[in-house]
Amino acid sequence: MKPNKAFKLARFTRWDRRTAGPLISRYALKGESVLEPVVQEETTGCGIASVANILGKTYSEMKAVANAMGIHASDKSLWSDTQYVRRMLSSAGVKTSADEAPFESWEALPNLALLSIKHHQEEGKDFWHWVVFKRVGGEPFVLDSASYLPSNIRQDFDAMQPKWFIEVENA
Repeated sequence: MKPNKAFKLARFTRWDRRTAGPLISRYALKGESVLEPVVQEETTGCGIASVANILGKTYSEMKAVANAMGIHASDKSLWSDTQYVRRMLSSAGVKTSADEAPFESWEALPNLALLSIKHHQEEGKDFWHWVVFKRVGGEPFVLDSASYLPSNIRQDFDAMQPKWFIEVENA
């Protein structure tokens, strides 16, 4: 899927005066509201960051909610479990599909979904990286919380190769 040529993505960075480094990146999408993608602060924090991206919370806010629910980013089982993201979303009143649906195409995705990318197996167990697929003003993009990315809003659809998704229905 190619982005629409009229699609405009502008990045604005606010600087942290204490560290003289970037504090937060903001993205404006063609006259839509400003997006502030959440970046995960822990190696296994992609699920927490993805839920934060859906709910409009910061990573630290969502981590506190997750920890209060007994969900901790240090638990490596989070890489291979779908229930904890469902529990976090449900606790905020957000409904998700009951089952994972196989990825068929970017065009067939609902307007908001959790995607599994970087799918692999270790010792017979499935692992993946959580990202959020979203359409704003009809334009598709992915919010990827990985800290090493130059931009956490992605449209390099061919590079991501999702395996399945969970529809997010009423966020």
